[in-house]
Amino acid sequence: MIFNNLKTFFVLGVLTLLVLVIGFALGGTIGLTIALVFTILMNIISFWYSDKIVLKMYKAKPASHSEYGALNDTVKDLADRAGIKKPKIYIVPKDTPNAFATGRSQKKAAVAVTSGLLDLLDERELRGVLAHELAHIKNKDTLIQTVAVILASAIAYIAIIARWGAIFGSRDENSTGLFQIIALSIVAPLAATILQLSISRSREYLADEKGASFTKDPSALASALNKLENNPKKLRVGNQATASMFIVNPFSSRNFMKLFSTHPATSERIKRLRKMSMKEY
Repeated sequence: MIFNNLKTFFVLGVLTLLVLVIGFALGGTIGLTIALVFTILMNIISFWYSDKIVLKMYKAKPASHSEYGALNDTVKDLADRAGIKKPKIYIVPKDTPNAFATGRSQKKAAVAVTSGLLDLLDERELRGVLAHELAHIKNKDTLIQTVAVILASAIAYIAIIARWGAIFGSRDENSTGLFQIIALSIVAPLAATILQLSISRSREYLADEKGASFTKDPSALASALNKLENNPKKLRVGNQATASMFIVNPFSSRNFMKLFSTHPATSERIKRLRKMSMKEY
């Protein structure tokens, strides 16, 4: 776990460095300064408003105790086991079975589950999924993942400016420098995406492990993941950049795009959980 945490913060550092490198390549010291300010602003926005933006994006509604009593009671029990404050609970009116956690801190966290998830899973499997999401909150993954998404998006945005600025800039620019800027503007976003995905994948393994420790029932989450992976219903609306927030990728991914999946292979996650069940519980 310590290794994965160190890896996460290392990758976040590299993402930040990529933003600054592109800024410097685009405009020297001035470009570097602009990139730094841009990154700081993006992080401030993501810190304060990311949860509200995501919940609104998926039309999530608060899950009142009067209507979702069992769901609220389960989350409260698991939150007590995790040693954190009970997060707010939301229902996403989508048939796609899935769930995600968001929020800048444990005290400001929220867990959202789709109506499709409640229909698909039994009580034990649902408990496993909810424990996984609470593990993300406990591990402070919701903020880390959001920052990674924002930084990767910033790199892509700055790279677009750099590429078109180089192409349509002064004709007197050195051709070698022009080529370097264009190459960097193409390679940097790709590298940022790969780094972002490495964060997401490592954090999913950690959340699986931590969530299983809350329920003492790793096989419940394994069973839930199997159902979610094999369910044909996928989201048709939403932002691909938020895919890493869900317990499994809610969007269709085929062939080459699977190389850039926001989640580790579900089969490997299930295998690890079943090994935990045999060895520890």
